[in-house]
Order: sequence, then structure tokens, then C-alpha cells
Amino acid sequence: QVTLVESGGGSVQAGGSLTLSCAASTDNTYIQYDIAWFRQAPGKEREGVASVSRHGSTAYANSVKGRFTISRENGKNTALLLMNSLKLEDTAMYYCAADLWVGQEPLNDRMYKFWGQGTQVTVSS
Repeated sequence: QVTLVESGGGSVQAGGSLTLSCAASTDNTYIQYDIAWFRQAPGKEREGVASVSRHGSTAYANSVKGRFTISRENGKNTALLLMNSLKLEDTAMYYCAADLWVGQEPLNDRMYKFWGQGTQVTVSS
């Protein structure tokens, strides 16, 4: 069983920055998980934002490339999402997700079994 806890959401003006944190608690601390961030805005489908594999490989949605950076602590199931140059359209509920192996589709939400409760990010003008 994996429990994911997100933190770091909040309100920020356009152009500002926020850092989200995802901490995964597991029964076996030696097992590493692939971790990703997804977001869902009101009336829109959930979309993949960024992912980091247990080996450190990263993937990003085109809409956030160059602005967001995902990283993880070595040997830990903790991932950070640094969000710079935030835009109004980045406003959404952000969810952390994890699974043992997501293969070639790291931004596909159907590949993830474990999900956090979400943290709200609001960008205002």
C-alpha cells in the first residue's frame, strides 16, 4: 500500500513561482516508484504535467516545458515540482500519482494505481 501526501499549493500572481511536494509512504522503503503530477481544472479532463521515473528519467507536457521542473530525492519516494512563470491557465487541482512501473506512457493517468488527495494551485492576474 502506498499513501501519497501533496503539499505546497496556494495562490500566486501570474509570472510567479510555486513548488509542490509529493511524499510517498510505503510499507517497504526499499521499493522505488515512478511518480508523476497531474492536474485538473474545472470542466476539463485530467492531464499529465510531469513525471520522474525511479531511475530519474523525466517527462513533461508541452504546455509546461521550460517552465516546470520535476525532481526526486535520491533513494526516496519524494518528488518536487518547481513551477516557474506561472500562467492563468495553470490554475487547477494538482494530484500526485505513483506506481511501480509506468512504461512508455508516464503521463497517462491510467498507468497509475496510487493517488494523492490533491493540492490547489490558483494563478491570478
